[in-house]
Amino acid sequence: MDRERTPEELRSHRWYGVRDLRSFGHRSRTKQMGYADEEYRGKPVIGIINTWSDINPCHAHFRERAEEVKRGVWQAGGFPVEMPAMSLSEPFQKPSTMLYRNLLAMETEELLRSYPVDGAVLLGGCDKTTPAMLMGAISMDLPTVFVPAGPMLRGNWRGHTLGSGSDVWKYWDEKRAGTIDERAWKEIEDGIARSPGHCMTMGTASTMTAATEALGMSLSGSSSIPAADSNHPRMASTSGRRIVEMVWEDLKPSDILDRRAYDDAVTAVLALGGSTNAVIHLIAIARRGGIPLDLDRFDTLSRSVPVLANIRPSGEYLMEDFYYAGGLRGLLLRLQGHLNLDRPTVGGRTLEQDLEGAEVYDDRVIRPAEDPLQREAGLAVLRGNLAPDGCVIKHSAADPSLLEHTGPALVFDGYDELERLINDPTLDVDENSVLVLRGAGPLGAPGMPEWGMLPIPEKLLEKGVRDMVRISDARMSGTAYGTCILHVAPEAHAGGTLALVRDGDLIELDVPNRRLELRVSEQELGRRRAAWKAPKPHYERSYGALYSRHVTQANEGCDFDFLADGPAPEEPAIH
Repeated sequence: MDRERTPEELRSHRWYGVRDLRSFGHRSRTKQMGYADEEYRGKPVIGIINTWSDINPCHAHFRERAEEVKRGVWQAGGFPVEMPAMSLSEPFQKPSTMLYRNLLAMETEELLRSYPVDGAVLLGGCDKTTPAMLMGAISMDLPTVFVPAGPMLRGNWRGHTLGSGSDVWKYWDEKRAGTIDERAWKEIEDGIARSPGHCMTMGTASTMTAATEALGMSLSGSSSIPAADSNHPRMASTSGRRIVEMVWEDLKPSDILDRRAYDDAVTAVLALGGSTNAVIHLIAIARRGGIPLDLDRFDTLSRSVPVLANIRPSGEYLMEDFYYAGGLRGLLLRLQGHLNLDRPTVGGRTLEQDLEGAEVYDDRVIRPAEDPLQREAGLAVLRGNLAPDGCVIKHSAADPSLLEHTGPALVFDGYDELERLINDPTLDVDENSVLVLRGAGPLGAPGMPEWGMLPIPEKLLEKGVRDMVRISDARMSGTAYGTCILHVAPEAHAGGTLALVRDGDLIELDVPNRRLELRVSEQELGRRRAAWKAPKPHYERSYGALYSRHVTQANEGCDFDFLADGPAPEEPAIH
């Protein structure tokens, strides 16, 4: 808008400002909570959507952060209202937080729609909370600022720096191979997670909060601040002050999030060596705003964007190092030639203005553009008869010798079978085998868990094998690594070619040419397809049944079809 809105133009005015019986009830019940007229009447009502819970360690500090956001809202003349929302705790929630991402998205949207809210501050960070809350807020399209949880502090063990997730997989393989003992494993368990905050590697949490800042939906510099750093609560209060200004300005997600914003977010993810999960989430987020984004756009940008962030699992350092080296602002400064600098952000300025004063203080952590960690980004989209709708590989975290590989398939129908058989000493497997897991996609698992980093058989670990080609319709933790082909679409449960693979079939992986082929004739595949029977759905009732009937495939973002399409619902009647 060219002018600031008046109090009568606020959405909350319909609840509080009208002189009728219903508004009398709204005002009297607000006074019941101890607020006087002058504290809320004619002021922007700011919904603080808080995903804190006792079982989400990544968000353990959000009770305090919500109070700090409130402080900023009060300072700017707004009225803060904290509203708890479902907390998607990556370490604990089963079968997968991905099963519930869309539920949190629905809850966020409906909280904002059904209450007298003029603007929103979203408190998230643990993997699926970030995309879920953005999806809901974009659908509602009220002024919104995202406050990221921030990464936890570095882990430590016997003089070694530990990174969440990445070192779990690394040392678990070493324990299985017999190179470390139970005492060492227990010490790693005690030292790997030392503070509140999400994973401090470039896992899905750090990737998605960085993508949110690159989109322009968080304050500049906010996503890199460690959760335990005193700059973090100050950022929360600043976000509280800023959202009040945004409400008066009527600056909404639809004013910020265009094609340029998503291109810049994808570019940032690629330059960070970010999680493959970002592909699914960014597609879903973009589609909520009516912006077309597909796998091919990721692959196109990947060929021209260098990896500059030297962060595990693709690199050497951790998020705490990244922050003190200049953070995302420093990285974006070095990516300027790849970005759309004239677009707006929640800060009320352009991206170019947001980057004023940014510097890089350690070239080892944030590499110069002329000396990148990798000249081509570490994400590739593959297609072929095994994945006609596409699949992805994070080849920056793979053994280079396996990026062109042909080997016989060893197929596992579901994770239970994989777990039962993978370490059987009689298993017919060697380092040339291609491990295939199916029944792990959005419908098959259900909920598309992070099972894509299939374990290497113990008898091969003992021989020194540390990577193999692994293919699944699952996802993979952003902290994981290896030659893992993920998100195969359509998934096996939906009748994709993955359902037709048999032990011994040759599979050809060709990352340079972006191909994944099952070397079986079309005639034979036709016979197998005719004999295939669709599995029974996992759920017949409750949320699981809703999920199974409406979730889309990985290449479409795994959103619900009825949430991604169609006009927005009408504003609620105040009766």
